[in-house]
Amino acid sequence: MEIEREVNERGSISWRANVAHEDTKKLEEDDQLLIKEPAWKKFLGHVGPGFMVSLAYLDPGNLETDLQAGANHRYELLWVILIGLVFALIIQSLAANLGVVTGSHLAEICKSEYPKFVKICLWLLAEMAVIAADIPEVIGTAFAFNLLFRIPVWVGVLITGSSTLLLLCLQKYGVRKLEFLITMLVFVMAACFFGELSIVKPPATEVMKGLFIPRLNGNGATGDAIALLGALVMPHNLFLHSALVLSRKTPASVRGIKDACRFFLYESAFALFVALLINIAVISVSGTVCYSSKISPEDAAKCGDLSLDTSAFLLKNVLRKSSAIVYGVALLASGQSSTITGTYSGQYIMQGFLDIRMKKWLRNLMTRSIAIAPSLVVSIIGGSRGAGRLIIIASMILSFELPFALIPLLKFSSSSSKMGPHKNSIYIIVFSWLLGLLIIGINMYFLSTSFVGWLIHNDLPKYANVLVGAAVFPLMFVYLVAVVYLTFRKDSVVTFVADSCQLAGAFDAEKAAATTGDVDATADGGDSEPVPYREDLADIPLPR
Repeated sequence: MEIEREVNERGSISWRANVAHEDTKKLEEDDQLLIKEPAWKKFLGHVGPGFMVSLAYLDPGNLETDLQAGANHRYELLWVILIGLVFALIIQSLAANLGVVTGSHLAEICKSEYPKFVKICLWLLAEMAVIAADIPEVIGTAFAFNLLFRIPVWVGVLITGSSTLLLLCLQKYGVRKLEFLITMLVFVMAACFFGELSIVKPPATEVMKGLFIPRLNGNGATGDAIALLGALVMPHNLFLHSALVLSRKTPASVRGIKDACRFFLYESAFALFVALLINIAVISVSGTVCYSSKISPEDAAKCGDLSLDTSAFLLKNVLRKSSAIVYGVALLASGQSSTITGTYSGQYIMQGFLDIRMKKWLRNLMTRSIAIAPSLVVSIIGGSRGAGRLIIIASMILSFELPFALIPLLKFSSSSSKMGPHKNSIYIIVFSWLLGLLIIGINMYFLSTSFVGWLIHNDLPKYANVLVGAAVFPLMFVYLVAVVYLTFRKDSVVTFVADSCQLAGAFDAEKAAATTGDVDATADGGDSEPVPYREDLADIPLPR
């Protein structure tokens, strides 16, 4: 019996060693294929997720906040756009890296890491972020219908849901073709603003000062800056990007992972650079035209309360009488394309946190119905002006919700238990946390000062102010406690999957044990005890 047991154990060792050897051999073959394949071809294979995500940085919410920032402060808030998109590049790259290395997206990792109550709260906040991002898209599309067909805004809000469902149905003809069509329509508006920029010719020195000298002068500058950040750095985009990269086949080897992360970084950098140029052009055109000495009294009045539905006059120099039509088509494309990104985000969030999978049209209908309700009420009561204000409010909500997606991402991407040897370098950890805490601090400061100022200067009776304060101040405290909890909670779940180095190490260990006859030392070690990470593995390259 003893001899038979020893023979069986040696056979088990031999089988596991052969499996590890075969896996290692396959990974080495994948590396050889990666070496032989041209770099440009490998890069093209990774193009897609970054451009899909970048559409959210050109949605109606961004356009609304850009137009108002230019009309109210000229070029003074351009630095917010620059910092926001640099920060967006870093965190979107971290989200992509998290998906590539772990094989899971952010929502799935949150589900495995946090307790049930925290997980449910994060899911609700993520769903609220999707809805808040969907509100500007609903209103922007309604404005587009108003410009193109003279339909009242509230009717356009009702039509918006069905139009998006129709667009999603067109995916059966090919998602890439649909994405290409939408992207081209969005870039029509970009070309219009660049053309207008070449005509109005804003002073280059003032634009450069606005980009690199931070200023918050004038009434409402802080609120407009936070709205710009909220429209740029969206929480649901982090869930989306970490999931979209999983659609690409990445070899489970060190070289394959590093190459995938590098190519996703290049693609995101290019896509977000284009988004940066477009946002700069929109603000510069708005600031130049609205502060021009030759502006007509009618257009000057529009600049005093600029919104998406009154901005077509900014393109008169380029498009003349057809400016409203082209602007409306581009605004329609902007709203619809960013709606698709919101639908996918909601799908991944629901699947990741709750393990529920819904059909895209049903998911879109559910999210869109919730987003339509406040948009419809505001557009009926407040008209187009109220709808424009709702876009700004939605952008600020996104900014306040950002920590609940950003902090888990920063922690997971810097954790050895989640990323193994591919975790962030110390430079990225310090830089990303500093920027993240800066944005969170600005949000908290603006929230507290704005609310206190409103309590002091409103016309409500004293007892009403007491009731409002008693309801809001505890919520502010809970918000602060939640941010502190997410920041300092220690990760407990290991999700990093062994790569080729670990497989090779396991194979060598079992081979040595089989040679020496030390069966008990390796009978369980290859399956349960992790092999130490190789010290020579480099960090994933990220912007420094």
